[in-house]
Amino acid sequence: MTYRYLILLMFISGCLSIRAQTVSKFELAVTAIKWFERLHGPSNYPYVGYGHRLKHGEKLSWRMSERKADALLRKDLQGLCAVFRGFGRDSILLATLAYNVGAARLLGYGKIPQSRLVSKLKRGDRNIYKEYVTFRCWNGKVIPSIELRRKVEFLLLYEK
Repeated sequence: MTYRYLILLMFISGCLSIRAQTVSKFELAVTAIKWFERLHGPSNYPYVGYGHRLKHGEKLSWRMSERKADALLRKDLQGLCAVFRGFGRDSILLATLAYNVGAARLLGYGKIPQSRLVSKLKRGDRNIYKEYVTFRCWNGKVIPSIELRRKVEFLLLYEK
């Protein structure tokens, strides 16, 4: 029941001008990210906007407008969707997770192994709820707000 209220609040805060029938998975992902990230301030450096990590040489201020932050979020998320395009209907779910934890944590890179989530999907096993929700820790501890975020993302973006 709590999830239904949270989802309703997300729609009210982010999708007032969009009719429910026309909301794409991408728009749901953007709304969920904005809901959980909120606009970052100076204490969140090197993250600006809705969680964009500044790249070397990038000169963006945390004082950017909400419109600029939204455009930056959409650009980043589209780039991640392209990275995960090979996963078909799971690409938006993986891109949304990667926006928060980084693509390397999912795909593996150097000494970072490929995640069990991606390994299962590559084997054709789409029973991934447990693996998706395991990305709920920070500094080795389960964080309830991150766990809630993963559950909401999964409810909104997973396609059977």
